[in-house]
Amino acid sequence: MADDAQHEANINASATALDSLTTAAADHPIPPLEHIHAGAADNKSHAWLKKVLPDSVLDNYENRFHLGNYVIDRKTGEKSFEQMSVYVRLGMHFLYYGSNQEKLLHAKKVEGLLEQQSVKMGKQYDSPESRAHIKPFLDSFQLWDSMKEMVKPNPEDYANFNEFFSREIRPEARPPAEPNNDLVTSSPADCRITAFPTIDLATKYWIKGFGFTLERLFNDAKVAQYFDGGSLVIARLAPQDYHRWHSPITGTVIGVKKIPGAYYTVNPQAINEPGALTVFCENRRDVMLMRSAATGNQVAVIAVGAMLVGSIKWNPGMEEPGKEIRRGECQGAFQYGGSTVIVVYPKGEVVLDEDLVRNSCEQNCETLVQVGWRVGAKQ
Repeated sequence: MADDAQHEANINASATALDSLTTAAADHPIPPLEHIHAGAADNKSHAWLKKVLPDSVLDNYENRFHLGNYVIDRKTGEKSFEQMSVYVRLGMHFLYYGSNQEKLLHAKKVEGLLEQQSVKMGKQYDSPESRAHIKPFLDSFQLWDSMKEMVKPNPEDYANFNEFFSREIRPEARPPAEPNNDLVTSSPADCRITAFPTIDLATKYWIKGFGFTLERLFNDAKVAQYFDGGSLVIARLAPQDYHRWHSPITGTVIGVKKIPGAYYTVNPQAINEPGALTVFCENRRDVMLMRSAATGNQVAVIAVGAMLVGSIKWNPGMEEPGKEIRRGECQGAFQYGGSTVIVVYPKGEVVLDEDLVRNSCEQNCETLVQVGWRVGAKQ
C-alpha cells in the first residue's frame, strides 16, 4: 500500500507538471520549443522538471527512458536522432501503475486526466487568439517552405491554430506511387513508418507493451480472426507533420467503428517499453474496414488519437458504406497533437517493401516517408 501511495503522489506531480505545460501553451506568441515542445534533454527542460517533480519521479524518467528516437530518411538513407518533447516525456509516466490492485484506479484516473488536458488544448487552439501561435510554430519547426504545398499557403488565412494544424495539402503535392496499379499500397501519411510482414514480428520488435492482440485492437473477435496472420504498418505523425491521412489502397468503404479510449502518448518509447500499457489498444480510435478493388479482400485503416489530440475528423461522406475511394485520396484529419494511423492487411494481401521491413525489424527504426509513397504490393 505504501508503494501505491508513493505512485499516486508521483502521478499527481506529473499531472500538475503537464497542466502547467498546457497552460503555458495558451501564451500563443511564445514559440512552442520554449514550452510544450521543448526538448526533453535540454538543460532548461531538465531544470524545470527538477523544480516540478519529486526526485523519485525524475530519477525514474532518467533511468527508464531514452530522450528520443532514431529515424531513417527513406529519401536520403540518413539516420538522425529526434529528441523527445518534454510533454511526451511527462506522458510516459502515465503508462505505468503500482500494484495490480491499483491498475483499475490508475486507468480511470489517468484516462480522465489526459482527456481533460486534450479537451483543454483543443479549446485553446480553437480560439481566434490561437492564430498568434501559427507563425512561431512555423518558425520553430522550419515549416515555411512546406506551406507552398498547401491549399492555403498564407498563414494569415487560418481562423485558428487547429485549422492551421489540420491544413489541407494540394493533391499534386503528394501523388501516389504507381497510380494506375491497384495492387500497390502506399503510405497513409507524412510520417515515421514501421512495417511488419506479420503481427508476431510487430510484437517481437516493436509493440512490446503487455496485452496487445488484434481482438483488443479491433474490439471485435470476428474481425481479428479475419486478419490473423496478416501484416501491419504503423504510421506515426509527429506534431510538426502534415496532419491528414490518406487511403493506402483503392477500394470501397465497408464501415467505420468508433472505439472510445484514452489519450496516451504514441511515442516509440511508449510502444517499445515492456510492461507498459499497450496504447494502441487503450487509446481512442476509429477503425475503417475497406474492400480492396484489386483483390476483394478487406483492409483495415485505424486512426488512433494520442496525447493532447483534440479529435479525429473524417472528411464529409468518407465513412459512408459503399463509398469508393482512390489510393492517395484524403480521408480525414487529426487536430493538435501527435497521432498514428495503423493499416492491417490480411495474410497474403501484401508484400511489404524490403527497406521498410529491414529498418523496422533489424534496426528497430522508423522510416521517414510521405503520403503516397509505396509501402508494398500484392505479388
